[in-house]
Amino acid sequence: MTGDLRERERFTLKTIAETLNQSSELKPMLQSVLEKLLEVTGLATGWIYLVKEKPHYFPVALHHLPPALSRENQKPMCEGGCWCLERFWDGRLKQAVNIIECKRLEDAVQYNWGDTRGITHHATVPLTAGAERIGLLNVASPGKELFSEDELALLQSVAYQIGTAVKKTWLFQAQQKRAEHYSKLDEVTRMIWQARDVEKLPEEVMGRIGYFFGWPYLSCWIKSGDQLQLRSLFADGKLTAPGVSAPADRLGEISAALSDHRGAFGGRVARLLRHWMPECAVVGAASLYTEKKKIGGVLAFGHTRAEDVDETDFQILKAVAYHLSLAVESARVDERRQQIRVSEERNRLARDLHDSVNQKLFSLSLTARGLGEVLPEEEGLIRDSLLDIQTLSQDALREMHSLIWQLRPSGLEEGLVTALKNYGKDLELDVSEEVKGVGNLPPGVEEALWRIGQEALNNVSKHARTRRVTISLELKEQVVRMEVIDDGCGFADRKTNRRSLGITGMMERVELLGGSLELASRPGKGTAVRVFFSMDGRRSGDADSRSVSG
Repeated sequence: MTGDLRERERFTLKTIAETLNQSSELKPMLQSVLEKLLEVTGLATGWIYLVKEKPHYFPVALHHLPPALSRENQKPMCEGGCWCLERFWDGRLKQAVNIIECKRLEDAVQYNWGDTRGITHHATVPLTAGAERIGLLNVASPGKELFSEDELALLQSVAYQIGTAVKKTWLFQAQQKRAEHYSKLDEVTRMIWQARDVEKLPEEVMGRIGYFFGWPYLSCWIKSGDQLQLRSLFADGKLTAPGVSAPADRLGEISAALSDHRGAFGGRVARLLRHWMPECAVVGAASLYTEKKKIGGVLAFGHTRAEDVDETDFQILKAVAYHLSLAVESARVDERRQQIRVSEERNRLARDLHDSVNQKLFSLSLTARGLGEVLPEEEGLIRDSLLDIQTLSQDALREMHSLIWQLRPSGLEEGLVTALKNYGKDLELDVSEEVKGVGNLPPGVEEALWRIGQEALNNVSKHARTRRVTISLELKEQVVRMEVIDDGCGFADRKTNRRSLGITGMMERVELLGGSLELASRPGKGTAVRVFFSMDGRRSGDADSRSVSG
């Protein structure tokens, strides 16, 4: 290399280095350095691509493009593939080379896109920073079909400078973005933990989360069998509740997050997602887990520009999903604590009623009876009054006994079936029982079964016109099943008997814990009430449980 060439190379590299140091914003920096490079080398036109995973690439700097390539807001530069991109993606483009045939220029001629200004060839140079591949630098001039080895070597040196500067800028921007996002995450976290209706929490905060972090799309998916239900969607600045479902294994990164607590992040958007997120170019997904660390859903963001999201966004998404999961789980734990406190208070109240009011009513009844027996027969008015007092106190005693049972039946600690059988005896029913399996019932499930069984026995006493009833309880493979069956008169239309039979109350209790209720009856054939609960259901598990054995 001659002295003039060496001096020209030093001047060019010095000029590029000074230009790169004049801006910390990526696009202005690359636009300036491209213009300066063309100026000092005497070349006419050029463009710089930043390249992600195939098929994503982004023109970030363009200068003096011919009309054929600048038409429709540089559309030919933003769409389709070409030789240099294909070889960049597959790893064959490792240094500056001449491009003999440029597909974009060939298409411009073939489809009459406009004037190419005599440009037919260009040089392409990979932009790298160490082992990291960043993008492409392309330069050209009218009538120039070949770049010399010295020219390619100079372009390669410039490309190293540009690649290093891009990497440094990315690192700085990523650090700045991380600081901003984590500051916003702190605010979002406080918002999550201050929410009142935690069961609807994901839906309530979706819009604000998407807005805070600049994600055009944010979706919440809940697992239901082999389907994922799109519970809520933030898109185009609006929050909707589509309620639609899709196969859990056909949603790309969202499906991947179902089987991995680490989540998934990538640019290949599943075809099904384009129905709900039509402009989405990249997706990040993080698991939403239920109690016992089971993945119950997915929180996913989508962005229209892959270059605008990175690993920081993904880490923020995972943190948001983690806090959402913790908040919902904490609310459920608090709910169970409240249920236990209510149950304990009922027990205390039942004991107090039994030890005080119940005993006083019993004493009043005995006192009235004793006075009636010692009074002379001529005191008929007083005797009648004492008899009324005795009758009223006995009625009150029976009602008080029933209230105590409803608050907390004595004997439930000995088993659910035993308690129901004793309750049936109080209703003067002939109760037979059958128990299969021995295990533990969570308090919430035990309470629901007790109340449903109690209502079923009340219905037999009031409506069935029979005294015979059978109670069966079966615990098998984490599923509990209870049946209350009578051989009474039955009924034909469940709807007409809904209010009198208390079916609404039964169904509400069952639905609250995610169970199921079956009611079968025919005139003259009796009635069967069947209840099913999953022992590992979303809201029924609890460490504090009691024996099922009757």
